[in-house]
Amino acid sequence: MMPAHFGGDVFTTSYKAQQKATTLAMAFETDRAELERYIPEELELRSPIVQVAMNQLTEINWLAGGHYNLVGVLAPVRFKGKKDHAEAAYPLVLWENRTAPILTGREQTGVPKIFADIEDLHVYKPHYSTSVSYEGNTFLSMSFEATGPIAGKDLEQAKLELRSLDMIGWRYIPKVGAPGADLSQFIYFPQWMEVEKVYAGKGTLRWTELSVMQNPRQHHIIRALASLPVKKMLQSVLAEGVVIIDTSRSRVLE
Repeated sequence: MMPAHFGGDVFTTSYKAQQKATTLAMAFETDRAELERYIPEELELRSPIVQVAMNQLTEINWLAGGHYNLVGVLAPVRFKGKKDHAEAAYPLVLWENRTAPILTGREQTGVPKIFADIEDLHVYKPHYSTSVSYEGNTFLSMSFEATGPIAGKDLEQAKLELRSLDMIGWRYIPKVGAPGADLSQFIYFPQWMEVEKVYAGKGTLRWTELSVMQNPRQHHIIRALASLPVKKMLQSVLAEGVVIIDTSRSRVLE
């Protein structure tokens, strides 16, 4: 990574990024045609479902025990190329509140990461909440009311569903001084969560559109996401566990 003249990082095929995670995830059904406007033509939308997930990550090994928060908006897609077929989540956008993971995610894996201030989860059991803002202007609020822990067979099923967090990123590097791309490729980015606890509950999302003055570089993204119709709220959960990212298994899809 830049600046390359310092020698970069040592690459090892055996290294895995690992972090403790508390994940607040909620999903809703939307209009297929509206959602497909933001899905590249190389990808097929598997279902008109949008997931919004907040991850509070701590004890991160590659940050020497550091921490950061992220909020991702994702849709389930299928890639059918000349050589590769893959199904995973396509990140429409990922907000993060620290520079290091933004740079690595964009340059190495094509995940569209941008900056925002993301509050740690406010916990007043059974209530959980967070908000996402830019320069003091809140544009997304998430709240969750837990109804209780999931146990038994339901817990095992939830662990299975939450285990795979694989993504397909679009690694797009623009040309210098001209429109278009110098590099445009899709990257398969494997990651998973070893779930310890899952709580069911009711989730609520609230978008607040911002003006150009309030958020000059992201206002159009927020407006697009806020405009997606919510036909029906689906499952909302709060999960605790460990997220593992095996960067050596990332690959270009062809």
